[in-house]
Amino acid sequence: MKNLSREILNRIEKIARPVKIMHVCGSHEHTIMQHGIRTLLPPEVEVVAGPGCPVCCVPSREVDECLELARKGVTIATFGDMLRVPGSKGSLAEAKAEGADVRVVYGVRNAVEIAEKFDNEVVFMSAGFETTAPTTAAELVAGPPENFSILSCHRLIPPALQFLIESGEVNLNALIEPGHVSTIIGTGPYQIFSEKYGIPQVVAGFNPLDVLMSVYMILKQINDGNALVQNEYQRAVKEEGNLKAQKLLEEVFYIKTREWRGFPDIPHSVYEVRDEFSQYNARKKFDLHVEASHEVATGCICGPILRGVARPEDCPLFKDKCTPTNPIGACMVSKEGTCNIAYRYGSFV
Repeated sequence: MKNLSREILNRIEKIARPVKIMHVCGSHEHTIMQHGIRTLLPPEVEVVAGPGCPVCCVPSREVDECLELARKGVTIATFGDMLRVPGSKGSLAEAKAEGADVRVVYGVRNAVEIAEKFDNEVVFMSAGFETTAPTTAAELVAGPPENFSILSCHRLIPPALQFLIESGEVNLNALIEPGHVSTIIGTGPYQIFSEKYGIPQVVAGFNPLDVLMSVYMILKQINDGNALVQNEYQRAVKEEGNLKAQKLLEEVFYIKTREWRGFPDIPHSVYEVRDEFSQYNARKKFDLHVEASHEVATGCICGPILRGVARPEDCPLFKDKCTPTNPIGACMVSKEGTCNIAYRYGSFV
């Protein structure tokens, strides 16, 4: 592995040129930081992190929706990373400390099991990208108990990428696409970014060799004058993706426009539950209408970090007031968050 890594790095050095490559996956950022990949690449090859953490991307409004339910006596089930994500009116961890029934689960099935055992209304806060949305859809198709519903916080990666490209804020030249998401959606949804905007792309796996190879493949595309979608992660990702999962998503969800944390409304970027399954849609079941939410002014720059225009060390709170044990911003809460990863591995190059 060491010799192969050196060979790939030698090839990268021979064709290196100024380029800004964005990835959109917390697992990729974890690999990059843990193995010091930024320190190995030529300085002109810049790899930046985008909105690759699904928990970090949940906006205050959706946290506030869960807080409203929790404070009305509804049992909230969600992933542990969601507990400390800030809303404009506190966090689920704070609501739990005040006596609300907030439970940590490993997935939607655990939440359904809670509803099966208890009479109380149970709402699963279903955060995640296209990777986890099919498991949520499968549970709704299977017919969970009447006291179960979800608050869909599922988001789609390609619309966020299109927003970032068209905004011009990041000035990105190439994309490393997320392997997990791509196992579901395939490579087709990325084609427009190469065809319309001339952006080279590589779908990559998650070990260091995968990441280094994806950088080399991107540089080779640029050197050859190409803009393609290449699949480095062929051992897991098919061009067509997972057709069964896609069918489930189409059956249960429709796509609508909604904001992300650090972003304004991104067109066609979130999954919402179809009317056919409205009895499992917490927003309709409880007639949720939270007041306009806002990001609490704390000095945190999580928004620019999620958009790839800032790094954790640019934030005055990083490693001082904001740490994994005392997270102020969402990017420090989750282990997939850029700030949390940077704190743990301590290199920002």
